[in-house]
Amino acid sequence: MSILSATLSRVKPSPTIAVTNKARELKAAGRDVIGLGAGEPDFDTPQSIKDAAVRAIAEGKTKYTAVDGIPELKQAICEKFKRDNGLEYHPEQVTVNSGGKQTLYNALMATLNPGDEVIIPAPYWVSYPDMVLLAGGTPVAVEASLETNFKLTPDQLDAAITDKTKWFIFNSPSNPTGAGYSRTELKALTDVLMRYPHVWVMTDDMYEHLAYDDFEFCTPAQVEPGLYDRTLTCNGVSKAYAMTGWRIGYAAGPEALIAAMRKVQSQSTSNPCSVSQYAALEALTGPQDFLENNNEIFVRRRNLVVSMLSEIEGLTCPVPEGAFYVYPSIAGLIGKTTPKGVVINTDEDFASALLEEANVAVVFGAAFGLSPNFRVSYATSDEALKEACSRIQRFCASLS
Repeated sequence: MSILSATLSRVKPSPTIAVTNKARELKAAGRDVIGLGAGEPDFDTPQSIKDAAVRAIAEGKTKYTAVDGIPELKQAICEKFKRDNGLEYHPEQVTVNSGGKQTLYNALMATLNPGDEVIIPAPYWVSYPDMVLLAGGTPVAVEASLETNFKLTPDQLDAAITDKTKWFIFNSPSNPTGAGYSRTELKALTDVLMRYPHVWVMTDDMYEHLAYDDFEFCTPAQVEPGLYDRTLTCNGVSKAYAMTGWRIGYAAGPEALIAAMRKVQSQSTSNPCSVSQYAALEALTGPQDFLENNNEIFVRRRNLVVSMLSEIEGLTCPVPEGAFYVYPSIAGLIGKTTPKGVVINTDEDFASALLEEANVAVVFGAAFGLSPNFRVSYATSDEALKEACSRIQRFCASLS
């Protein structure tokens, strides 16, 4: 009899973490590897946020807190939703968790029964399907193609909904594509959801503040108030506030759902780190001016990467509306051979050969549910991006 559970056999480790760890190992071994796999900003956490954490430590705020968040932070989250999204919540409708991943996981664990289906647009963040599987549900991936800029159409959503559908997971701007849904595009999806009152909506708005050019972020319950009572609006401080290691995510939704999620958390991690909560409080209530400056840097980097990758014959690289990723298609490179004799049959072959022969680490598209593509994170220095894209150009030019 195996010590491991049958449930564990249904899931796989995170490919993005695996790529990042592999790049670190090769660097430690002396290889000149440029890692473009990590989904975190290279900016430091703003000083005012770090100062708030130091004050919390000095004031002895290092004990257990309420299971799903201190009252001050919950109130700040309510004010954030009102200010940024026009959504009215009270503190009993708010949960604070150890990262955005735990927020989603708690909701799925609290709601899914065997046979329940969860619609997930592909390409998707790698963890969505596996979290659904861990919670006993069935992920239903629906592919959004390059032709629609990786955005799900209303007809696709309508066709995917069945009597077994419990959740629709929505992520905009998207990881891995950076694609953002306009208000008109999102309204078309919410119109479909309004016809199916048994379907709940789980939004992942983690990249809300990383929106570029003329793109304006909006979230489902904001666009369609009729969905308010069956929407869990999820967010966090990891990306926009450069606080990935602080591990604070949060969400707001119907009280009964939040209470169920609190019960799950009470028997798993209990409260998020107390010091991190006070840092997140400062993030949401303190100066926000750095967001615009950071976005200007991200836009410059995005334009650099898109420009250089678009020069490669056989590769197509759409311009994303937000986040800090691009998701090029390598359809024109499939079937070619590397100088070392590796045939590129899949995007995983491409990513492996790129790392081995050009010392650039990217994440292959199959990990995100749509091939043949790869994801580049441009949340690193201009110099590293220029060198990495030059290496990708030379590698692709060497294929025959």
